[in-house]
Amino acid sequence: MSVPAEAMFVNTLSKEDVTITEAAEKKLAELLNEAEEDLAGIRVYVSGGGCGGMQYGMTFTEAGTDFDVVYKGNGFDLFVDSVALAFLRGVEIDYVEKQMGGSFVFNNVFAATGGSGTCGACGARTGPGGGGCA
Repeated sequence: MSVPAEAMFVNTLSKEDVTITEAAEKKLAELLNEAEEDLAGIRVYVSGGGCGGMQYGMTFTEAGTDFDVVYKGNGFDLFVDSVALAFLRGVEIDYVEKQMGGSFVFNNVFAATGGSGTCGACGARTGPGGGGCA
């Protein structure tokens, strides 16, 4: 019995799933290039919930898994497991330089998770499209 094409797992992360800005792509490639270990790429993860909403982060990874979707960037691979992808669809990953240093920013996270842009428990507003309570 064959599996219909639409039911097959797609292991490529597309720009329709997650947008990665030019600044973020450049910094991701730079960080992976500077790592002293032999790494497969960078993993995006999602955890938490509650008042702060979902927490988004990144870490180096030595290998992908059978459950990962992969974004092939210029000089890096970005891995996202299929569960985390459900919370990342529609998110833009950006890299922003500020006085205190640079950081990755996950924009439009409430669009991805269907939230309202406010924290129901504490009433705090999040930034424009940002995640978590202030």
